[in-house]
Amino acid sequence: MAVFSLSFSGCRKPEGGLNVRFTFSVDGAPLVLDSCMYVNAAGNEYEITDVQYFVSEFGIIDEKGMKVNFPDDGTHYVDARMPGTLEWDVPAGIVCGKYNRIAFVFGLRRINNLTGRFLNPPENNMSWPQTLGGGYHYMKINGRWKDGNGIMQPYNLHMGKVEKSDSPQEFADNVFIVTARLSDFAITEGNTSTVTINMDINKWFETPNIYDFNVFGGAIMQNAEAQKILAENGKDVFSVVSGL
Repeated sequence: MAVFSLSFSGCRKPEGGLNVRFTFSVDGAPLVLDSCMYVNAAGNEYEITDVQYFVSEFGIIDEKGMKVNFPDDGTHYVDARMPGTLEWDVPAGIVCGKYNRIAFVFGLRRINNLTGRFLNPPENNMSWPQTLGGGYHYMKINGRWKDGNGIMQPYNLHMGKVEKSDSPQEFADNVFIVTARLSDFAITEGNTSTVTINMDINKWFETPNIYDFNVFGGAIMQNAEAQKILAENGKDVFSVVSGL
């Protein structure tokens, strides 16, 4: 079914609000930072110190396939260490009714991924080097893993555009669309409905590709293969629950 877009302007029908919450887990259990307690599908023991990412083109889709797009290109920054980023109150009214899907882009598509877009922290701290194409990181997951010799090594899973050819210069964007169904979800007049989006971090490493820190090392900003694998694995990383 085709998805069409609605704008908020000129809307005279009853409206309600939406609160989006962002959570993190590892194998279904709430994320614990700064503790080497996790093991991925490759058998790597690892810890997580930071999780930061962008969603964009965020919207909800009604039963007729009409998508309500959110202001500012539906872009929001999420940071596991910044509670204020873990709740997002959509700054405009939404027409009341039933909605059965939620959709967003992981990262920033090229048209929205322009150097200088974000002038202030924390968003501008996600800048992607100009020498690598400019714009912004889609995600940073930082931490340490235990290598084959049992030594803790730093890793930086930094996703963004990556050069796939230098003659002519071409970039792989590595963004992907997340769409999830909503069950018994509606926007009602004068009320604020809630959806929760969870990222299960271990899923970045397991399906359809096994991601091994010992193979890819700790820095992947210029590693097209590693970023492609993560983008492919990321499509089942997110789950969405309404009403919590």
